[in-house]
This record gives sequence, structure tokens and C-alpha cells, in this order.
Amino acid sequence: MLVSGCSMFGSDKPQAQSQRQTSSASKVTAECKANRKKCLYEGAYESGERDYAEDEARRLNLAEVERLRRMGR
Repeated sequence: MLVSGCSMFGSDKPQAQSQRQTSSASKVTAECKANRKKCLYEGAYESGERDYAEDEARRLNLAEVERLRRMGR
């Protein structure tokens, strides 16, 4: 299970924090490519979470279709 959090009291500059988040996201992506099961969550959804996840997946898929269309022109 992957859990992330953030501190309200961090004194980091936004740029440094952004670089760490990007690096952390890259690491998680690489780990998930190597072992996809490690990154799947099989627990129960909270109220409204399933609908949100489906809507977000739909939005991301449509955005990718549009991106691919633009590349093909």
C-alpha cells in the first residue's frame, strides 16, 4: 500500500518541494512498472471515491486520446 502525506509546517521553498515530489513520483512509477501488484489497492472505497476514480480515469483517458490525435496530425 502506498501512503503519502504532506506537512502544513514545511519550510521548504516550493521549487525544492516540487523537485522532491517529482523524484518521489518517478520512483513510485518505476516501482509500479516493475511490480504492478505492489501498487494496486484492493481495499474498500470510501463514500463517493469510486465515482471520483471512474470520472478521473475517464477524464485522463479522453485527454490522452486528444493528445494522441494532435500528435497524429
